Amino acid sequence: MSGAFLGLEPRWSSRSESRFAVIKVPFDGTSTWIKGADRGPGAIIDASAHLELYDIETDSEPYRAGIYTRDEDVTADTVDEMVLEVEKAVADVFAQRGIPILLGGEHSVTIGAVRAARSAFPALSVLQLDAHTDLREEYEGSANNHACVMARVLELCPAVQVGIRSMDASEKPSLRKGQVFFARDIMHDIAWMERVVEGLSDEVYITFDLDVLDPSIMPATGTPEPGGLLWYDCLRLLRKVARQKRIVGFDVVELCPGVDHAPPFLASKLIYKIIGYICAGEHR
Repeated sequence: MSGAFLGLEPRWSSRSESRFAVIKVPFDGTSTWIKGADRGPGAIIDASAHLELYDIETDSEPYRAGIYTRDEDVTADTVDEMVLEVEKAVADVFAQRGIPILLGGEHSVTIGAVRAARSAFPALSVLQLDAHTDLREEYEGSANNHACVMARVLELCPAVQVGIRSMDASEKPSLRKGQVFFARDIMHDIAWMERVVEGLSDEVYITFDLDVLDPSIMPATGTPEPGGLLWYDCLRLLRKVARQKRIVGFDVVELCPGVDHAPPFLASKLIYKIIGYICAGEHR
């Protein structure tokens, strides 16, 4: 089986001709409960080969924009080293005028990606879809722990947090008023998506922690939380963002694959849907 996302032939996956670049980051050094996120990128790549390339919703074949998959995984012995390597890899994609897609791995991969994105796009904002706020200043002796991702992001740029339903009391002072959308609140609020989009700048990086989804459709994460978002809620938000903003890059993290093939397939289809939304938004 090809190691390329979607199993694409070279015609649609060469580096020089591709609009998108997939970067695999099989790092799982700081997660604190169920391990296995390091197997996430491989499971997503494997599952993606079984996707239909035609997208019904956008009436398009997004792969035709070109999707290059970086041959080398980003690897490192420590989380700090990994963050630096991710930053370099993402900066290289921006230098080639591409759109980076990171496959985690634990959520700390986002730190390096946002550093590179903020350097390339000074007016950047971040959209976080996640069950957890991830606003600890440090955790288990590391400021780059997966529980500290958004604390590091907010040092760089504004962010909107969506789907939150778990946090530590120490994180409360770091919450930004109007920028946090708790899952329990948006379930009964028909206007929440408009307010999310209004809180973002014109150039957006998206970090999608799969535990934002309800465990009924995404059980394969290291820290599953009940009461999550469902498939079409997420797609409606993502398409709205793509229509009104410029998505400069994104990641999908925290897949902890097991024997069930459905979660990796969901993750791979989610990635392809976002690609399709970006392409549709660029041609609106």
